[in-house]
Amino acid sequence: MNAAQVAAEWARVFTLGKARGKIAELFEGDRSRAQRMSRRACGMLYDFSKTALTEESFAALIDLAEAADVTAARDAMFAGEKINTTEGRAVLHTALRAGPDAVIEVDGVDVMPEVRATLARMADFAREVRAGEFTDVVNIGIGGSDLGPAMASLALAPYSDGPRLHFVSNIDGAHIHDVLKGLNAATTLVLVASKTFTTIETMTNAETARRWMAKSVAEPAAHFVAISSAEDKAAAFGIPAGRVFGFEDWVGGRYSVWGPIGLSLMLAIGPEDFAMFLAGAAEMDAHFAQAPLTDNLPVIHALVGLWHHQVCGYKTRAVLPYDQRLSRLPAYLQQLEMESNGKRVSKTGEALSFGSGPIVWGEPGTNGQHAFYQLLHQGTQIVPAEFLVAMQGHEAELAHHHALLVANCFAQSQALMLGRDHDQPQRVFEGNRPSVTMAYEKLTPLMLGRIIALYEHRVFVEGAILGINSFDQFGVELGKALAMALQPLLEGAEAEIDSSTAQLVAFYRESLT
Repeated sequence: MNAAQVAAEWARVFTLGKARGKIAELFEGDRSRAQRMSRRACGMLYDFSKTALTEESFAALIDLAEAADVTAARDAMFAGEKINTTEGRAVLHTALRAGPDAVIEVDGVDVMPEVRATLARMADFAREVRAGEFTDVVNIGIGGSDLGPAMASLALAPYSDGPRLHFVSNIDGAHIHDVLKGLNAATTLVLVASKTFTTIETMTNAETARRWMAKSVAEPAAHFVAISSAEDKAAAFGIPAGRVFGFEDWVGGRYSVWGPIGLSLMLAIGPEDFAMFLAGAAEMDAHFAQAPLTDNLPVIHALVGLWHHQVCGYKTRAVLPYDQRLSRLPAYLQQLEMESNGKRVSKTGEALSFGSGPIVWGEPGTNGQHAFYQLLHQGTQIVPAEFLVAMQGHEAELAHHHALLVANCFAQSQALMLGRDHDQPQRVFEGNRPSVTMAYEKLTPLMLGRIIALYEHRVFVEGAILGINSFDQFGVELGKALAMALQPLLEGAEAEIDSSTAQLVAFYRESLT
């Protein structure tokens, strides 16, 4: 990367950003704008024409990506180089869905035989469980060990013909209590998902689940599976090596749904549909690796994001899936994007002179239309919207519902752009509010894989252009460390702490007397 050239390209993009016009005016007299500012790939229509990007500013962003050596960084990731520089690790979640002939080396060793062997073990285990007497599966994890499979299992509910899935993540006792109270221990399987088998929230919930199981089952350990790389700790918990599914340190938690962390999903939808889920992601991987930057969906998605956040100064982005079964996608993307690119320093440790990742939030449509869309349309903050919508639903008998859903999605992006004049100021919609729309035929395992991989690579491209490491997450550590230090104080120990925290500790103690 040539830092001077990158700085020059940023300066050009910022200059064009200051001169941006109204979105609706870009359509006037230009019947081909929608086609020119859209791309089709991997069964998806990606329409970014309802943004203030012009051909000139889009070309400048492409030049910025080239100056930042995005292609070289991408190739290094796929090749297994240790691009997670702060932790000295490769970044190879893509290997978990690579094809049967793939060869990917880390430190001179091909990792693919082990990946394929683990996937085969998962498939064998899933078939055994699905053919057996387990009616319910409880996945205990947190962060990437929870959000990925929880989101995907809900999204793919039409394909779920295995045991019922339940997810426990919060250390709040109410969560595990409410999940377990309706289950039969004798027909319940518990997956404990923690790479190190030391995550405090996960292991606390796992111990509670084991005590619950022991009240009704003679051999509670037979009802537990470990998704972890710490076989010794799993064995100490009572789980034999044959029911431990591990993964390497080059798979980050928020990128781990494609491997053993996705076991709960495989148990629900079966190995065959899980393979289609992986195939969809692999298809997006191939597109990202091979398509020219100007036609590359993850690259374009990233450039649109940088344009809105860094150039236009919009602080947040709203993810708005018009699909009830994608209701957990915004939360999943919150972790993926904010944990990856919520950084304050560059890869070299220098303080950033610009904003890094935006705040990501959202809810499904049409529910959001009766809640926060008021702010989207008439608030003083401009929030770029990202609409996702399938052209077909799974419920053929309710096709009229789906037609109304799609109509609302299309209408919202149009209304955000056009606005409306009115004599009464309170009824004026200023419009000129940007959005992109990702449209696809149907939410299948194949399509869900494509969508998630699209967002993963978008995060990568944004990080590469911003010069940050998207693959560490030291920001999650401090609060955990302080919580461990504070727990003894809640139980009566004494220590010098700030007066606010001391007051809160005292109030806790008083409430127990």
